[in-house]
Amino acid sequence: MHVRLRVPVALLGSGTAGMLVAVQSRINGGLSQQIGNGYLAAAVSFGSGMLLLALITLATPRARRGMRLLSAEVRSGGYPVWGLLGGTCGAFFVLTQGLVASVIGLALFTVGIVAGQVLGGLLMDRIGIGPGGRVDPSLPRVVGTGLAVVAVAVSVAGGLGGSGSPWLVVVPLIAGVGMAWQSAVNGLVRAAAQSAIAATFVNFVVGTAVLVVAAAVSLAVQGWPASWPSEPWFYAGGAIGMIFIAVAAMLVRLTGVLLLSMSNVAGQLIASVLLEASLPLAGGVTTLMAMGTVVALVAVLIASLPGRRSRS
Repeated sequence: MHVRLRVPVALLGSGTAGMLVAVQSRINGGLSQQIGNGYLAAAVSFGSGMLLLALITLATPRARRGMRLLSAEVRSGGYPVWGLLGGTCGAFFVLTQGLVASVIGLALFTVGIVAGQVLGGLLMDRIGIGPGGRVDPSLPRVVGTGLAVVAVAVSVAGGLGGSGSPWLVVVPLIAGVGMAWQSAVNGLVRAAAQSAIAATFVNFVVGTAVLVVAAAVSLAVQGWPASWPSEPWFYAGGAIGMIFIAVAAMLVRLTGVLLLSMSNVAGQLIASVLLEASLPLAGGVTTLMAMGTVVALVAVLIASLPGRRSRS
């Protein structure tokens, strides 16, 4: 591929993956509503993804080699243990899909995620967490991030009246910051393992472990769900998450954490508005939410303009 096309193509791929995140949020939020337990819904989503990845890893020689390389790097001290914990943020994100998206609606939930992602992406790039090194906060990136925050404010203004719980927007905002950190460290894992599949598998193992413990505590208090939905799409969240995390781990080096987050934002907003309009979790879509989506797309275009890159 021509060098000049790499970043635009990577951003297109990341935006498509962002659309999948909105679909995953709708699925996991719906599963949580159906069974009445967001913790168990999150564990089912992450656990199913882990099982799929375990089979893929076992069947892929490069992935198996990647796991051996990563294990050797960790044992020798060449790779930090904290860099394996990106899955904790993924687990928290999936948990918020079941606990919060079903309450405030998919569109409003997504703009909270958006705010965290763009702010977290700018911070991660500035610090230099990620395989692409430090990315200086150029004027287009700062302006784009500011516009993304404006888009969030506009969208939230159009949704708070129907949700009745405006403070809940803070939860997906925190999860969005965590997603930016997750993309950065998963990129580091991919670089160490030389395999996107191995990096994604590590992410799911860690996240599943966290969510299984949380679900076990919830089941001990609340009991097992009385019924489960029969529609198979309710159980596709893990497979979708697996695709998203693998794509992010492959593309973060080309785009940087901020641009990866911004393109994810565009895909998430577009898909979440379409899904909330056609299959609402709560409240539906307002005119201000649609306006916020347009502003966010403009923010992505501005932030995508070339800036200085400083590697450390």
